[in-house]
Amino acid sequence: MATSMGLLLLLLLLLTQPGAGTGADTEAVVCVGTACYTAHSGKLSAAEAQNHCNQNGGNLATVKSKEEAQHVQRVLAQLLRREAALTARMSKFWIGLQREKGKCLDPSLPLKGFSWVGGGEDTPYSNWHKELRNSCISKRCVSLLLDLSQPLLPSRLPKWSEGPCGSPGSPGSNIEGFVCKFSFKGMCRPLALGGPGQVTYTTPFQTTSSSLEAVPFASAANVACGEGDKDETQSHYFLCKEKAPDVFDWGSSGPLCVSPKYGCNFNNGGCHQDCFEGGDGSFLCGCRPGFRLLDDLVTCASRNPCSSSPCRGGATCALGPHGKNYTCRCPQGYQLDSSQLDCVDVDECQDSPCAQECVNTPGGFRCECWVGYEPGGPGEGACQDVDECALGRSPCAQGCTNTDGSFHCSCEEGYVLAGEDGTQCQDVDECVGPGGPLCDSLCFNTQGSFHCGCLPGWVLAPNGVSCTMGPVSLGPPSGPPDEEDKGEKEGSTVPRAATASPTRGPEGTPKATPTTSRPSLSSDAPITSAPLKMLAPSGSSGVWREPSIHHATAASGPQEPAGGDSSVATQNNDGTDGQKLLLFYILGTVVAILLLLALALGLLVYRKRRAKREEKKEKKPQNAADSYSWVPERAESRAMENQYSPTPGTDC
Repeated sequence: MATSMGLLLLLLLLLTQPGAGTGADTEAVVCVGTACYTAHSGKLSAAEAQNHCNQNGGNLATVKSKEEAQHVQRVLAQLLRREAALTARMSKFWIGLQREKGKCLDPSLPLKGFSWVGGGEDTPYSNWHKELRNSCISKRCVSLLLDLSQPLLPSRLPKWSEGPCGSPGSPGSNIEGFVCKFSFKGMCRPLALGGPGQVTYTTPFQTTSSSLEAVPFASAANVACGEGDKDETQSHYFLCKEKAPDVFDWGSSGPLCVSPKYGCNFNNGGCHQDCFEGGDGSFLCGCRPGFRLLDDLVTCASRNPCSSSPCRGGATCALGPHGKNYTCRCPQGYQLDSSQLDCVDVDECQDSPCAQECVNTPGGFRCECWVGYEPGGPGEGACQDVDECALGRSPCAQGCTNTDGSFHCSCEEGYVLAGEDGTQCQDVDECVGPGGPLCDSLCFNTQGSFHCGCLPGWVLAPNGVSCTMGPVSLGPPSGPPDEEDKGEKEGSTVPRAATASPTRGPEGTPKATPTTSRPSLSSDAPITSAPLKMLAPSGSSGVWREPSIHHATAASGPQEPAGGDSSVATQNNDGTDGQKLLLFYILGTVVAILLLLALALGLLVYRKRRAKREEKKEKKPQNAADSYSWVPERAESRAMENQYSPTPGTDC
């Protein structure tokens, strides 16, 4: 009883709305299935459009399938026929697809990270106009892009265009309106008239129309029978109600506006299938074999419950026992939704069927391998490790070590990892390392290593690092040049000297073998000089030692000096005296330079102070009396005593 009273109040409310019963469509509306779509013109932002739809119980329209896109296109075509002319050739209409601020683009999904304002899961259908911008810093909204210079065809559905959501007073570029969607639990069939008359429907979302394909639940119908001024009109009011679960009708019986004048000739008497006339001008409605007449005495329904296709989407209808009821069934990979009439995808990945990565797809799933793995062959595991260090595949410049699912690079001694991805090797300059030079005198960097050298008059010690005073040579060598001198590079900067060539024993221990050679340095070899503490004159005046260069090695024991000279001890003592003398020379030179610097600094300071004093004197302000001079004082007092005196200053 309470439900009936509520529906009656709703009927009265709808009938008292402006425009009720006028018989004219005031808005573009399409109702199909369990939803109605309305199209509106107006330059509003996405938020304002959503608020307008929400006030009437709906949301901005969803376009989740190709069929729904066709419904939206139909309602937009109705709106465009009513509008005289839109301001832009390319017009946009808001729909309910948005992406919140802070949520980024997801290219792997059909909706690219967008979601429907009315809720719901990600849908497979999309119709993007162009590649989307990858932006996360602002809210983005989607509109339907219409080219008004071309007709709207079912084969050319409106494209999706994303952009800013607009603001009050600034809706965005080419925004001309929006589309709303209203969902209902069921629909009634349109009322059929058996004679002249007019039906006007008023929906719960305050839309008035006389040409609905399906009328939503709780809509009111105003039927005016007659031919206008010729006949007296009669009005009837009906309300779409739910008679039984999933069964909706108007609660009327028999055709409306029946006229004996027309009989079955007018609109088939208002009958759904067959119309049978009586002898007195009356008629009855009937149904074909396999159908039955419903309680309204107009509509025919199949005796097979599945004949009306109650299952939606991919669901199929299966008859129950004795053909009195039915159930909907879904294909593999899908399951029935809450209405038990449609199918939704099953997420098989929730059961973890894959060894590594699982990707859900409509109606199924697929397995993928993580980065660093690849699918295994028959008899192998699902995912096998990729050997990135295999021959011809290694990304490393030198050493490569494969790991489970990855790899890492390494460098030989004297190199360090470099490059953005850490796969390249860069030479280490040992001569300028953070710990200071490794050589006592000269240091030469090479690719992956270095070697030491000495200043003239000194030779490299057996350890390959230190320098010692070399033997004095007063004349040129009398013997023929070594064979190595012949292969010396042009432009070598180091003369011949006795050096110790490092060799390695069977255990890899470096050993120094004394040899006499003339090392050749390339023109681009960097040379680093240690503090000059080994430069000293030899025993004879004007004779200096040639520099000796040697690769840095670790001496494994005492070595014999080159040539087997027995005067090594004497030479070492001379070298010590030479070092002391060199130190005195250096200290004396430094002191003299410092004294000269101090004298120059003092002279500079004195000149600056003197210049400042002279500048102050020139800028000193002058006295105003400096431009005047005093004149001699006249003896006025005496003249006043005797003004008639012929001689000034006397009385006579």
